[in-house]
Amino acid sequence: MEFKTPEFIKKSPCNPLLSATDLPYASSLVFNAGVTKYNGKYVMVFRNDYNMKREDRSHAQTNLGLATSDDGIHWTVAPKPCWAVSDDEIRRVYDPRLTVIDGKCYVCFAMDTKHGLRGGVAMTEDFDKFEILSLSAPDNRNMVLFPEKIKGMFLRLERPLPVYGRDANHKESFDLWCSFSPDLRFWGDTSLVLPAENVAYANSKIGPGAPPIKTKDGWLCAIHAVTKVEEELPAWHANWHKVYFAGLMLLDLDDPSKVLSVSKKPLLVPEEPYELDGFRGSVIFPGGMILEDSGEVKIYYGAADTVECLATADVNDLVKFAKNE
Repeated sequence: MEFKTPEFIKKSPCNPLLSATDLPYASSLVFNAGVTKYNGKYVMVFRNDYNMKREDRSHAQTNLGLATSDDGIHWTVAPKPCWAVSDDEIRRVYDPRLTVIDGKCYVCFAMDTKHGLRGGVAMTEDFDKFEILSLSAPDNRNMVLFPEKIKGMFLRLERPLPVYGRDANHKESFDLWCSFSPDLRFWGDTSLVLPAENVAYANSKIGPGAPPIKTKDGWLCAIHAVTKVEEELPAWHANWHKVYFAGLMLLDLDDPSKVLSVSKKPLLVPEEPYELDGFRGSVIFPGGMILEDSGEVKIYYGAADTVECLATADVNDLVKFAKNE
């Protein structure tokens, strides 16, 4: 399966924007960040894995770090991590996604516990204190919030992991779903949005990527899509056989559970050295999209589960791509 990143996408010459060497505290891998504009600044909350060595991951731990920027390209990292959770039940929180609604910043995150993987929604106003509003039952993750209510309800995209409900040939063909909430605490009315088999560049799982942005043509949503390959790929992770692409879909403005179109080709393809080799090589995972007044869209993504990167494109080109025009 041969794909290329389309020409209208420009990967930043400053990539990687953020890596372990940029942090003033212990770090091995920096990736899968949520990024938004908040109180006049670009704000990034990133996953930081530390105490990890190429040959030994047995002591690895995770926290979330904070960085801010005036231009969305050059970042200043806060002197200490902004959030870490660990107790007898909770092992870590990670993979944040940021959405601003009515002047408050909401963080969707994954939480590993002794009794399963849970997806959560938290609220913060200062990135120092995080109030957890809801946690899913296991196993669910990759949650992203829409930036406004739809018909009076909050809406999130999510990706459950129904291992026991799958047949033996499709154990990892996980799909993209959505749920509604009146208050960000209680979620329901869950429905299937996009089955994995409807994505041409995935033979395994798919799921949400960055929180959606609103366009006149529909909600523009980044997805991640996984293809398993026979050959072992370069990676610290032994026996690595997965390629992660970023794709696009358009959802109906009034009923975002309705898919208008899905890109037939991936939007971002692992091609650069920093995308091809790292903890998990050949991985691109979009975690943030910002639509500028100019029409430029900044797409932030984790690369090789090792560094954080940026690509840019015009919003009209992205919409056309999602429509396969």
